[in-house]
Amino acid sequence: MKSFKQSFESFCKKNSMKKNSEQLDLVEKFDEFHAIIKDDKTLLKKIFSKSPQKLGYYVYGDVGVGKTMICNEFYQHLEIKKKKTHFNKFMIEVHDFLQQNQNNDKPENLITQFARVLKDKIDFLYFDEFQITNIVDAMILGKLFQSLFDEKIFILITSNIKINDLYKDGLQREQFLPFLKTIKDKIYEHELKGDVDFRKQDVTKINRFFSPNDKKALSNINQLFRKLTKDRKKLQKEIIIRGRKFPLEQFYDGVARFDFKELCDQNLGAEDYIEIAKFCKFIIIENIPNFHEGISSQQQRFITLIDVFYENRIKLMVSSKTSLEDISSASALEFVFKRTKSRLYELTSPMVT
Repeated sequence: MKSFKQSFESFCKKNSMKKNSEQLDLVEKFDEFHAIIKDDKTLLKKIFSKSPQKLGYYVYGDVGVGKTMICNEFYQHLEIKKKKTHFNKFMIEVHDFLQQNQNNDKPENLITQFARVLKDKIDFLYFDEFQITNIVDAMILGKLFQSLFDEKIFILITSNIKINDLYKDGLQREQFLPFLKTIKDKIYEHELKGDVDFRKQDVTKINRFFSPNDKKALSNINQLFRKLTKDRKKLQKEIIIRGRKFPLEQFYDGVARFDFKELCDQNLGAEDYIEIAKFCKFIIIENIPNFHEGISSQQQRFITLIDVFYENRIKLMVSSKTSLEDISSASALEFVFKRTKSRLYELTSPMVT
């Protein structure tokens, strides 16, 4: 079997991707990590190991330095039972399990049971773009991850921020600190540095981001919208999630059109956006505003929405009050919003015919 470094170099050559020393350093560390994963499967390793190996990697760095690219390739390289998931989607699964079994045991015991059930299915769990904004999630992560590690589930995480900055300034953060200690004890932390956004290397394709919101932008969107839907029938579509109804007013067999307020002014979350993504391959979002403290809740929903659409590779066409680079942010969300902008750039860049 090829080493991961050999596989990664073949991938870069095939896709005409440039690589740098920082990326190759991480690739070599992943080869070492791969050896740990393989060795853990042997009986002798389990019998004679004197010191516990770390069980994962937390890779962080600025947007576009290649974190996700490298981690995706490493995930594909692994020949074990594995799962890649969006953090929000995973936590929905956890909360569903706890709710369905709430009459059977204490919550902390149910979390242990969840980890055991998961271990029967996988040995490796990969979270891309890890972030914590929900206090309900924050309060159970310590016990959850300790249970995953107890079951010897290997974990790979990518993020834009270092471990110590997770849930920074969050409500009741002191209750979140045990999770930070657990994760720092159990996995390697690696900063991937770089000054090139690798997702922006191909700038030759037509952009689908229109600003400002004027007649010209509306005309461009209408023209492309007609092209996308000319052979499609308008359908009556209503999504129902936990009893909540969300109508898709402009839905054409996989193509949907929304105003920003429809998606982000309502009390929607990752679960709702995941459900929308199941039925749509191409989505238009009009009238994205400049964000500020007064609409930080809407901005947080927009961040979650773009994360979900990115994970599901939904193609987007959008209109905004300002250019992508100039969209402002609530101060508390400025750092994470950099990732949102980068992902929005990527999702609106390739031309669909």
